[in-house]
Amino acid sequence: MVTSDPGAGPPGAGANEPADPVLEAELVAAEDLSHLHQAAQQIARLPDVERMAYLRADRWIGYTRATEALARLEALLAWPAKQRMPNLLLLGPTNNGKSMIIEKFRRAHPPVWHPDWEEIPVLTVQMPSDPKVSRFYTALLTALGAPLRPGQRLAELEQLTLRLLRQTGVRVLVIDELHNTLAGHGTARREFLNLLRFLGNELKIPLVGVGTRDAYLAIRSDDQLENRFAPFVLPSWRPDEQACKLLASFAAAFPLRRPSLIATPDMAEYLLTRSEGTIGELTALLTEAAVAAIESGEEAISQRTLLLASYAGPTQRRAMFERELA
Repeated sequence: MVTSDPGAGPPGAGANEPADPVLEAELVAAEDLSHLHQAAQQIARLPDVERMAYLRADRWIGYTRATEALARLEALLAWPAKQRMPNLLLLGPTNNGKSMIIEKFRRAHPPVWHPDWEEIPVLTVQMPSDPKVSRFYTALLTALGAPLRPGQRLAELEQLTLRLLRQTGVRVLVIDELHNTLAGHGTARREFLNLLRFLGNELKIPLVGVGTRDAYLAIRSDDQLENRFAPFVLPSWRPDEQACKLLASFAAAFPLRRPSLIATPDMAEYLLTRSEGTIGELTALLTEAAVAAIESGEEAISQRTLLLASYAGPTQRRAMFERELA
């Protein structure tokens, strides 16, 4: 648990670190970018506007737990069909990297066009906000790119969905936002959980549920499903060795022309306190600090650029919103 004051400045924040007006020209000429990954070195030589656009785009930052999750997903994809297939429940707090892991897995196995059919190895679908069986079948058909006909009966939706899932060769079905199951009343929830069991038995493919702790609570309410879904948790981050390795990966991936010395225990404590321990918030904070580093000429994430960063953590954002409503 991170306990430092999120309102406090970063380690050494009292230091006065004015930017050198000729620093950028000197560094570009010298091209000493050995602190960066090779791909980031190429971006670091681009104009400021292009570098800031690159910073704000999605990117994969690998870390141990994410790599382990991907390995589990790959194992499911390669699993031979049998009567009772293994399933996975990818759990974690909101904004803690679950969807990014799923997207990387999906992109590693994109659809393949054959002469007369499309193969979709990994199909991802978002759980509707209302867990009705008909809405879920409609979401599956939309993800498959199937034309929808209004007024179809549930039995027709079911048969069409099963036929297309087989025809497209879906080998793993990923259901994001599975915690939305709890939004339904008792009957709708039970019907949807029965549907999950039915799909697993009928298609003989692994199912991957993605969501918060509420997704586990939903699955746990059905004894048979609880035994079929193995939980894999992405916990909130702590200021430990793994966090320092993650910060080092960020520092090497951001196209800044000076080294960002952020992979230290003190800096990990400060950054995770301010971002409240999720990788999504940490990414947002570091991205804004990196943009400030470019705009100010600092060219590194430092005490100064962290204070310049246009970022407010979740608790601070809620407080600001509540003040505005008052």
